[in-house]
Amino acid sequence: MMAIFSSCSKVLNDVDDLSRYPTEGTFEDPLTATAYLNNLYARSLSGWPVNNGTYSDESKGIIGDGAITTDNGTMKYWPYAAVRSINIFLKEMSKSTIPAAQKDPMIGQAKFLRAFLYFKMVYYHGGVPIIEIPQELTDDLKVKRNSTAECFNFIIKDLDEAAKVLPAKYTDNDRGRIDQAIVKSFKGRVLLYKASPQFNPTNPYGNAYWQDAYTVNRDAKDFLDLNGYGLLEDFKKLFETKGHKENVFSVIYVNPAKTNGRGEDGIRPLSESKNATGNDEPIWAMAEAFPMKDGKKPGDPSSAYSYNLQNYWKNRDPRFDATMVWNGELYELSGIKGRRQYTMAGIAKSMDAFGFVIQGENFSRTGFYTRKGIMEELPSAQVTLNDVDWPEIRYAEVLFNYAEAANEIGKPAEALAVLKAIRHRAGIEPGIDGMYGLKVGMSREEIRTALLDEKYVEFMFEGKRFWDLRRHRLLHKLDGMHKYGLMATAVNGRTVEEITADDILKANRFELLPEHFTYKVVELITNGPKAMVMPESYYFFPIQLSNINQNPNLEQNKNWGGNFDPTLH
Repeated sequence: MMAIFSSCSKVLNDVDDLSRYPTEGTFEDPLTATAYLNNLYARSLSGWPVNNGTYSDESKGIIGDGAITTDNGTMKYWPYAAVRSINIFLKEMSKSTIPAAQKDPMIGQAKFLRAFLYFKMVYYHGGVPIIEIPQELTDDLKVKRNSTAECFNFIIKDLDEAAKVLPAKYTDNDRGRIDQAIVKSFKGRVLLYKASPQFNPTNPYGNAYWQDAYTVNRDAKDFLDLNGYGLLEDFKKLFETKGHKENVFSVIYVNPAKTNGRGEDGIRPLSESKNATGNDEPIWAMAEAFPMKDGKKPGDPSSAYSYNLQNYWKNRDPRFDATMVWNGELYELSGIKGRRQYTMAGIAKSMDAFGFVIQGENFSRTGFYTRKGIMEELPSAQVTLNDVDWPEIRYAEVLFNYAEAANEIGKPAEALAVLKAIRHRAGIEPGIDGMYGLKVGMSREEIRTALLDEKYVEFMFEGKRFWDLRRHRLLHKLDGMHKYGLMATAVNGRTVEEITADDILKANRFELLPEHFTYKVVELITNGPKAMVMPESYYFFPIQLSNINQNPNLEQNKNWGGNFDPTLH
């Protein structure tokens, strides 16, 4: 495979044959043009971000020293093959004889997909070369990177042009296609990043981009409200039903045509799965992040609910029950009524137990599993038939984006209204003061932290946490972090060595409850590096060296051996 470069309007591509072009007539027939566009969707969008929490404080695994280098492919994003295909589509559709009423919305969808790809490149690497037409072998392919500011302008231009030709909302068989609701919501995400400390380290919260982010996100929220979107009343049903009002932008999965975007076969405990396990296992820090039912932090003296290690699961934020699975908890996988998940060695199925190492990993089970996005009714033999949609954008994210920007421009009441709405939907008690456990009179900084803390819980394993910390330049919270799990060390006072046949019989009958066990917080890493390493250089990842070697005009980022400044200053 060769990598090729171009000018400001023509850029790097990873294709085997740049002369390859779609068959003549492809873009004159609505059916074949639609098929080409559908392929662009498939190449541009992915499913659930499994194990993204490894990079943060959500799930197990340590990101150690040297995990990201200029040589390896870790945290690199360079999708110019897909960009070229989108540009082919845009070029050919611009002169297609398909009626404008049909082709214009297709052009709008393609422009969104191009903006989507460019935005990901920008928040990974900063400014990248901009391409707007398909490059040819005769072009000058060795070009420089565009500035980050130019790339943001390009992304926003594509989104604005897309919104002009798209319907307000696609429904029924067209659900999942790009519409105005998606474009407006995504533009809010883009502008939130543009305003963020990641891109503005010298003026992180006082720059003028925050006003732009507020205006666009408020307008997106208002547009969604007018078009029937909103918070789904029951958080538990978010990932159990399709096409509901909270999912603004869904990557659609349908059994048997397209399945297992969630990767359920690697997330379930192995006793009710096949081939793999160990993905998206919550760590103790993730469990502790959930507040109590009254919205107070666990152990907060002002909470109405007592808390200690031995009954940590009691009286928690209802989202804890909806997404976490712990030792002795009901988890009716494979349709097994009354099934409880055990994690204590000697009681659990051996491959599910804390401390069990399958193939010499440097870590073990965490003592927790997740039910988010899992189809519990599937038998283990059919576990890969999971067809839960991936919610790339849900209404809750738009609310958070709006609240963040509101807080930074001096509108704390609007930000607090969002926090209350999210907590109300979660089922947290409002309290006498109607604050849902939130502190009265919070400062701008305290509201900022409260929003990040709430997202940590609300979007567990939805690929937000690491990028939120990075966006706010808070990776120091992860740097040096050790990861812990929760081990059940005894059942009814008996240790692993003292377990009786009656204990095992009760486990087989699912009669052992969480309160029958004794618990201990234990560090997960058994050998090798134990601390997370998150240096300053990770605020922008490097361009992969193989790409630079093929085009010396591609300048490397600062902190990675080059002079390119990926910030907006």
